[in-house]
Amino acid sequence: MPAFLETLPRPLLTALADDWFFQARPDQLPPPGDWTVWAVIGGRGSGKTRTGAEWVDALARGDPAFAARPVGRIALVGETHLAVRDVMVEGESGLLNLPARGRARPLWSPSLRRIAWPNGAVAHAYSAEEPDSLRGPQFGAAWCDEAAKWKSPEAAFDMLQFGLRLGARPRSLVTTTPRPVALIRRLLADPRTAVTRARTADNADNLAPDFLSAVVGRYAGTRLGRQELDGELIADRPDGLWERGAIEAARVAAAPELARVVVAVDPPAASTARSDACGLVAAGRLGDHAYVLADASLSRASPEAWAAAALALYHRLGADALVVEVNQGGEMAAAVLAQCDPAVPVTAVRATRGKFLRAEPVSLLYARGRVHHVGALPALEDELCDFGPEGLSSGASPDRLDALVWALTHLMLDPRPEPRIRRL
Repeated sequence: MPAFLETLPRPLLTALADDWFFQARPDQLPPPGDWTVWAVIGGRGSGKTRTGAEWVDALARGDPAFAARPVGRIALVGETHLAVRDVMVEGESGLLNLPARGRARPLWSPSLRRIAWPNGAVAHAYSAEEPDSLRGPQFGAAWCDEAAKWKSPEAAFDMLQFGLRLGARPRSLVTTTPRPVALIRRLLADPRTAVTRARTADNADNLAPDFLSAVVGRYAGTRLGRQELDGELIADRPDGLWERGAIEAARVAAAPELARVVVAVDPPAASTARSDACGLVAAGRLGDHAYVLADASLSRASPEAWAAAALALYHRLGADALVVEVNQGGEMAAAVLAQCDPAVPVTAVRATRGKFLRAEPVSLLYARGRVHHVGALPALEDELCDFGPEGLSSGASPDRLDALVWALTHLMLDPRPEPRIRRL
């Protein structure tokens, strides 16, 4: 592509540099289909505001790539009137700071809280703090910014919908970093909502390098980072045993020198490469606190593959035991491990209670602040926070959770002498 661009005349290159369709990422352009709401879900600095401003400007001007004719009345709804002004209108990526592209800019009238285009199209500013202000006016389109932060999101959004009654296809755009609030859940579940997603990293070319290294590097993989940087909707299960808040509060960047370290394996029942996942978690203990060091779980791994991974983790961390569940495939697990490295001590554990009952005392250790995750372990944490009395909401096997429970039970809750698997 760069070589091709070099062949184009300079005026055309200049035009392309200002053309939004040429500049935009696919997630920043309206998706196809007969949608009512376009939800742009993204991390901080991912380009959501620019997406919203370009969409509104194109509708107001009647850009044929966006609308068959100009949309004459548009609603701009932000968290507050100040947010509409400072972000959606006057912000660096707001309506007043879009490239001029040889056209007259729209005129902002702060006292009237409206922005007007030369063709007569107008966009009015509204605060989500005042849902009743949306009662009465009518629009052909609406841009709702950071709806997950609104104080009364459902009241404001619902009142707006009654006003979207002008033109053949009134639509609304919601640009937001997600939070697990009812409105966002509802929109994402609605088949009439088209969703595009973006991460902060997708817009790296337009962000300060120090921000990327300091902020992204620090929060990557944590709940806050996944929400604010990756644009993921991170929520706790109401009947779940674990809460993300407790995990986050106890998270540490590094573990102290530990008295014990174990690697726990929840082996798949079958012995083929297409069997279930293998839970593989390492944890250590110092005093009455435990530290979860690694989640090296594998999906659809052969016995040789997961045994090699378990032994590699054992040696890398200087562990003193391999804890292996022997209910299903346990003897096979012992045989495979013994064949790979006969010198490694293997501790057998056998499930006599259901998964929920086994997991409950471990979750209480988390609630008391006695378990610390070393760094971010997103896949494991998702499984923990989605585990309730009936298991995971997906119905899948909680292999990572099982391995964690065996490791922490062995380190923190089991007073019995360690049984050893007899070598075959």
